Amino acid sequence: MFIEPVLNGGRRGWIEVICGSMFSGKTEELIRRLKRAKIAHLKVEIFKPSIDVRYHEINIISHDDNVIASTPIDNSQTILLMASGVDVIGIDEAQFFDDLLPDVCDQLALGGTRVIVAGLDMDYMGKPFGQMPFLLARADFITKLHAICVKCGNIANYSYRKSEKNAQILLGEKDVYEPRCRHCYQLIE
Repeated sequence: MFIEPVLNGGRRGWIEVICGSMFSGKTEELIRRLKRAKIAHLKVEIFKPSIDVRYHEINIISHDDNVIASTPIDNSQTILLMASGVDVIGIDEAQFFDDLLPDVCDQLALGGTRVIVAGLDMDYMGKPFGQMPFLLARADFITKLHAICVKCGNIANYSYRKSEKNAQILLGEKDVYEPRCRHCYQLIE
């Protein structure tokens, strides 16, 4: 697929990916970066998957209750329809988007837009999650965040599922997931 670059005001775009386990602060970091872009008077648009209604149907809300308005969407190509004249695009919970998201992010970056994507890099089984490995491969900048293991207090990079449900996508919070380090994740309870 050929993507014709159209520079946004002569600026060059790039892709930033914020990844890690649940409770590592990914959304918090995404919100921080987007708020700083707004302070700089840049035009910002923020998107999240419409299936994620854990905290709010529209807003993105971090575990620390930081909030930023967003647009819930059903597919990644909708972002292209709403990105005209935008300086910075924020995308939360990228692991839940369709397989066109990496191409959409590439097209935006080629067009001069800064794209900031946050999502889980691994699912509860410790396997690459959704489009995140493809986004990580294309990213210009990667930030890997860690939570704190609830069992031993070391850094955690796994999302341990306390439920016996085995669907890859199971929306939940501390009632369903907890952060664990590599060692405690492997322990059988």
